[in-house]
Amino acid sequence: MTIQLAALSIDAHDPPQLARFWAGVLDRELAYDPEEGFVLLPSDDTDFKLRFLPAHELGEKPLQNQMHFDLTSTSLEDQQRTVARALELGGRHYDVGQGPEVTHVVLADPEDNEFCVIAPGNKFLAGTGVIGALAGDGTQEVGYFWSRALDWPLVWDQDEETAIQSPRGGSKLTWGGPPVRPKTGRNRLHFDLAPLTDGDQQAEVDRLVALGAVRVGVDRGAAGQVEMLDPDGNEFWVWPAR
Repeated sequence: MTIQLAALSIDAHDPPQLARFWAGVLDRELAYDPEEGFVLLPSDDTDFKLRFLPAHELGEKPLQNQMHFDLTSTSLEDQQRTVARALELGGRHYDVGQGPEVTHVVLADPEDNEFCVIAPGNKFLAGTGVIGALAGDGTQEVGYFWSRALDWPLVWDQDEETAIQSPRGGSKLTWGGPPVRPKTGRNRLHFDLAPLTDGDQQAEVDRLVALGAVRVGVDRGAAGQVEMLDPDGNEFWVWPAR
């Protein structure tokens, strides 16, 4: 592995408010960094940071984000506690067309980013932690790309649905296969990658281009982050080694 998933960044109208919401839901420590903004720190070495970034030109949210959290539960009582806590912190129930027979609960955070609280006993998410998965709307090709990019093995590859997971465990990254919703503007959630060794940023950018990514440019702060697009056109950023 030459690059790591350093963070998931979430663009927000009110980053500190949204960060406080997710700190409460996930029971994570909230910190502020002058360069990175409001950050939820990893709870262990299988987790990644969550960054909350100001997005002054954040457009109208589409019906659903390209990616959302699937949160795990250890029991029905635990699922109910998570739902109640999210509602108390400013979340709300959210309708994405789920029927009454589903066992998971669909909610939205204070900025209408949807997420699911999964019922206990889900074998696919067993042992993953509180964030069981970052569930994405995407093609089989993009699942293969991220598997090669992060050097995470495929743990699911069936009917054009894919999932990958770090060899250390932790959250899974999943893509649901076709049909894939058309992308309508910039994603609110995106991956931040960082090389493991100083000086390797350009080499990693070149490697990712060879795997099928497209380089867009450099933006967002003075750290020299490189903006790229994966094969499905989803934005992600490559930071210098940190």
